[in-house]
Amino acid sequence: MLKSFLVSENFEVVTAYDGECACEKFFSDRYDLVLLDLMIPKKSGMDVMKSIRESNTVPIIILSAKDTDSDKALGLGLGADDYVTKPFSVTEVLARIKANIRRNTKYLPCAAKEESILTKGDLTININEYSLLKDGKRI
Repeated sequence: MLKSFLVSENFEVVTAYDGECACEKFFSDRYDLVLLDLMIPKKSGMDVMKSIRESNTVPIIILSAKDTDSDKALGLGLGADDYVTKPFSVTEVLARIKANIRRNTKYLPCAAKEESILTKGDLTININEYSLLKDGKRI
């Protein structure tokens, strides 16, 4: 059974079967959203979320069988952006994924600024200014 999912902007999904694997995969690449089960082996979902929140504001949606108000409040209080209880509707979860990615990429001013500057090696493209720099010099 798959427990944790890391989602990139083009909806490529990477899975992790335990908390340690989820952390390794998360910190070795860039992801636009994390779907996280709280009851995963080796490292709990809450510990995974705490690790991510130490350095990243990526949207995290908890999917959990824990459905009490205190469980939801704890998860949201520790940094989750959304909390969905099992059993859940796939349609609803997909809508929540899209809403969280949209909120994080389109509505935040800092997200728009980050996306407007692309860097690869010694080249930097500023989409808003229609400029190209090589080694810091305008071309």
